[in-house]
Amino acid sequence: MGEVMYHINLKEGDVGEYCILVGDPGRCEKVASYFDEAAFVTSNREFTTYKGKIKGVDVCVTSTGIGGPSAAIAIEELAKVGVKYFIRVGTCGGINMDVKSGDLVVATSCIRQEGTSREYAPLEYPASANMDIVFAIKEAVKDIGANAHFGVVQSKDSFYGQHSPEKSPVSYELLNKWESWKRLGVLSSEMETAALYTVAASIGVKCGCILAVIWNQERKAAGLYEEDNLDTDVAIRTAIKAFEKMI
Repeated sequence: MGEVMYHINLKEGDVGEYCILVGDPGRCEKVASYFDEAAFVTSNREFTTYKGKIKGVDVCVTSTGIGGPSAAIAIEELAKVGVKYFIRVGTCGGINMDVKSGDLVVATSCIRQEGTSREYAPLEYPASANMDIVFAIKEAVKDIGANAHFGVVQSKDSFYGQHSPEKSPVSYELLNKWESWKRLGVLSSEMETAALYTVAASIGVKCGCILAVIWNQERKAAGLYEEDNLDTDVAIRTAIKAFEKMI
């Protein structure tokens, strides 16, 4: 029997080599509904895991909670029990004016505006997706017919630092950087992917990310109204299809 990981409460043999990562523990059951032979495995703190099969191969879904620190714990411990391939399925807010609510964003790389990744790599190191996974996601997007954008996203530590930056004592820094991301064509903002990509590179596993766009505050500010979209189903199905292609 292998060592049981302290946080995720899993040991080697409990899950296979493929894992979908989500933030919300409540999203795990929805993801698992797309598996064959889906079954609940364990839950501890923010880390909930279901397992199942895709095309006869063992897969799992594990939640990470919000932010880089817990996401880093999840990917490190999952790698220790044998997971080699990860796709994060999360949500984001659009930055680029072409990114609309209900679209997908596939993060090919991330701005490391968070603290977790600094404990794994110098700031000069880019947080980048594994291209094998990106290519599989691209093919899955075509099959599903989703409207997806591929490119750079921003990862940050503070949700309200984005949504109420003027209230912060460092508002000048937050607002100026946000303006830079807009001018550079950054697609969207979220809170986990830069940490996941950097940790994955440091421990030798492969990671990609699919984000469902909930809203775009820049489009709203410009008077381009659209309903917020909280449905992650297309992102989930895209991840499932990408793993099918990899398997």
